Amino acid sequence: MPQSTHYEPTFAERYPVSLFAALLDLLMVIGAAYLAYYLRFGGWEMTGRYASATLLTSVTVVMCSIMLGVYGSWRGRFFLRQLGLVYGAWIIAIGVVLALSFFLKVSANYSRIWLGSTICIGIGLCTAVRLGGFFFLRAVRTRGRNLKSVLLVGEGGVLADSLSQGRGLSQYGFRVAKCLPFERGTEWADALVREVVDAGVHEVWLCLPLKDGDAIGQVLYALRHHPVEVRYFPDLAGIPLLNHKVSKIAGLYALDLSCSPMDGPARIIKRLEDLLIGGLISLLILPLCLGIAIAIKLSSPGPVVFKQYRTGINGKKFKVYKFRSMVVHQETDGAVTQASRNDPRVTRLGAFLRRTSLDELPQFFNVLQGRMSIVGPRPHALAHNEYYKDLVESYMQRHKVKPGITGWAQVNGYRGETDTLEKMQKRVEYDLWYIDNWSLWLDLKIIFLTVFKGFVGKNAY
Repeated sequence: MPQSTHYEPTFAERYPVSLFAALLDLLMVIGAAYLAYYLRFGGWEMTGRYASATLLTSVTVVMCSIMLGVYGSWRGRFFLRQLGLVYGAWIIAIGVVLALSFFLKVSANYSRIWLGSTICIGIGLCTAVRLGGFFFLRAVRTRGRNLKSVLLVGEGGVLADSLSQGRGLSQYGFRVAKCLPFERGTEWADALVREVVDAGVHEVWLCLPLKDGDAIGQVLYALRHHPVEVRYFPDLAGIPLLNHKVSKIAGLYALDLSCSPMDGPARIIKRLEDLLIGGLISLLILPLCLGIAIAIKLSSPGPVVFKQYRTGINGKKFKVYKFRSMVVHQETDGAVTQASRNDPRVTRLGAFLRRTSLDELPQFFNVLQGRMSIVGPRPHALAHNEYYKDLVESYMQRHKVKPGITGWAQVNGYRGETDTLEKMQKRVEYDLWYIDNWSLWLDLKIIFLTVFKGFVGKNAY
């Protein structure tokens, strides 16, 4: 069957954009080094050793960028993620250059001001160029240019309906040219091929539920003579997902449906965040904790710190620390009764501590131990987990990360007593949203909001 004459190659298919981007980065690093040299020494003529260092730095930055995939296509990708790859490449390149200068014992031969200025100017130029490219592409695509056309195959599910309306697709470089309802059989396969040829599409997107996964082979066979790109978008509507993505395990591709985001670099970032911020806060609150401990000891008999087993990451038990806010009492039959408003067990000082969340300050010691994080789902008593795990869907998925002193649910008003099933459902909903959307910036936002909203809220008591 003859190929369509309607096909229009994209800009990236006409020109080697990735090669151009790598060359531009190389020139920008070299330009940054010369500008830094001029600012430091007042001249443009570099000495031999500075010229060699400039060449080494520029090549290292480009090589690291290649390894991290910086020069891959932007189409369909988030811009901030692409920018993050650029910064990651620079960090690795800086580490390589500094390591080489240390082991070769030549660091004393170069100006630290020059190197620092080169790095700052170079990163600034790379950022500015990419921002300019991003806004340029967005303006061009808004006018309907530089878009890849897509033939959408679906059964009318939530995902297919959303994509067919083209919401936000143009900013990622795509447009839906045609929608074709999915059917089985050779007649439908022939119709698919005709639509691909007549519409001259670049890609075919399959938006099918998992039960129709076997149809992928039928589509690929029908399109075997046509060089269009075929992508499968599984319609997972109705399935509770957590941090879903595609992974490569043992050389095979896997569709992760329910996995923790705290893996690899994310785990390191999360732990550094807990150690640095948690350590600083622990030092600042030490005098306050000492004052609270003395007040508790003088106001009522019993220990200063209350310890209770809670469920931590991966369902493991750990002891959580809190300032005692109740009179010493014994629960019957191992039950754990949640504290409520006007609870007679809560002491006068304890009521103030609970209302202001000051009773939770000892949990920063749990954070430094590595059993908790500053931000995460609040740990519940073991008895509460046993009770709610069968009542709230995906309840136990909140234990895929470390529990936190504060969390997304708390800054949104769901802290304190969960006296109704609906409140617990909303808390779990916010906890799972946090896990699915975790980032360092989200953690910092929650910490900031906690200072103003989380300590004293409408549900505090």
